[in-house]
Amino acid sequence: MAVKLSSSATAPERVRADLLAVGQFAGRKAGPGNALLAKGATALLDAVGFNGDLGETAIVPADGVAAKSIVVIGLGDKAKFDADSLRRAGAALARRARRSKSVATTLLDGLPRGVDPGDAAQAFAEGVILGGYQYLKFKSDAKRSTLTSIAVLGGSAKITSGLNEGATIAAAVCAARDLVNEPALGQSPAAFAAEVQRVARRSGLKATVYSGQQLERLRLNGTIMVGMGSTRSPRFVKLEYAPRGARTTVGFVGKGVVFDSGGLSLKPSSGMEQMKTDMAGAAAVLSAMSTLGALGVRTRVVGYLPLVENMPSGSAYRLGDVITYRNDKTVEAMNTDAEGRLILADALCLAAEDGVDAMIDLATLTGACMVALGNQIAGLMGNHNGWIDQVRGAADRAGEKVWPLPLPPEYRRLLDSEIADMKNVGGQYGGAITAGLFLQEFVGDVPWTHLDIAGPSRSDADNGISVKGGSGFGVRTLVELARSFSKPKRA
Repeated sequence: MAVKLSSSATAPERVRADLLAVGQFAGRKAGPGNALLAKGATALLDAVGFNGDLGETAIVPADGVAAKSIVVIGLGDKAKFDADSLRRAGAALARRARRSKSVATTLLDGLPRGVDPGDAAQAFAEGVILGGYQYLKFKSDAKRSTLTSIAVLGGSAKITSGLNEGATIAAAVCAARDLVNEPALGQSPAAFAAEVQRVARRSGLKATVYSGQQLERLRLNGTIMVGMGSTRSPRFVKLEYAPRGARTTVGFVGKGVVFDSGGLSLKPSSGMEQMKTDMAGAAAVLSAMSTLGALGVRTRVVGYLPLVENMPSGSAYRLGDVITYRNDKTVEAMNTDAEGRLILADALCLAAEDGVDAMIDLATLTGACMVALGNQIAGLMGNHNGWIDQVRGAADRAGEKVWPLPLPPEYRRLLDSEIADMKNVGGQYGGAITAGLFLQEFVGDVPWTHLDIAGPSRSDADNGISVKGGSGFGVRTLVELARSFSKPKRA
């Protein structure tokens, strides 16, 4: 059930709602709306151990207000309060209000100096919608949230605009989560491509789907080879957002392995359990691009989505097979479970040939990146320092955590092959880096960044804006990147 967010000029004490949400900072310091708390609220908050830590919640009786109850939301350290704090506070509110229908809140009233009202409203809306996300498609006893509306009290025009933008972006993240959570049986490469076409029609995008002999004519040989083992044939989708008067173009590349068994380099069962999520990069690109028209983005964006299923069979590609790419580089496949880079190479080649001003790829690429950075931070690599900084800045503003990793040239020798230009795996160590170095071989001189999202693409627990399952990581970063894109200067 969708939550409607709006602003209202109604006085807090007069608003009729199931819950009225107010805030307190850590250490029980007064926050927005504290004057509405009844005298007995302090003793009750003491009794339940409420301290105002970020994301804490406590229900107290309403006294002297029209709302049925008041929920106090912890806003954390007042000195560190920012838009992301409101994002997490919004998520906490959505969870606590799941059994209510209507909520009004003063949380955006009297923002601390330095916090932009529009940014705060956008973040709050994202938090509410993402924290309240539910994937109940296969639950026979689903307990759906009854929350339908949240009114931000005292909101300005800037806050109203921010709420609308945040709701648009969060809805796209939820769409990406739905795609990632969908079982692979119902999401073949053809079905994913069909979904891309449906989204494109609704969003004013142009989608072109390539299959069969079209893939052969385009020499998308990595996509063809990885898809050979499955009875569900591969697809390659090119997606375009082209606003009138656009002067710059950025390429978004998303890995779309709808299920990854490892191929003949078969994964163990435990390693295969969550491999329906191996298309999270493609889901992020599709969902991010679906928002661009509604948000009035002025930059042209082209998406490249190679879609395959990596399965073992008598027709699967083998260790030692060689792929020849569009740029005439040859690759010896020495591990069929390192398939993502093989299909991304096709997409990067096309993007470079199309003359994009810069490009970024998102991929659930390596377990090595998870070893290095854990499951909440994406690895950031690239060939252009200015473009890396631009991507990192967009991620920071969007509230998604990324961390730079190097691409040392001396590690390139680890990819040397006896019979081809290179192989698709390096040595025992530095797997995230050697994967990045592999991808770099296909971007030419175009400014490029790679986000290894293997860790944050999925959440193992309900925490902050995350809900167990697909996270939709990368959508917000891509949207912010498109909105703020500046053509990188080439050396």
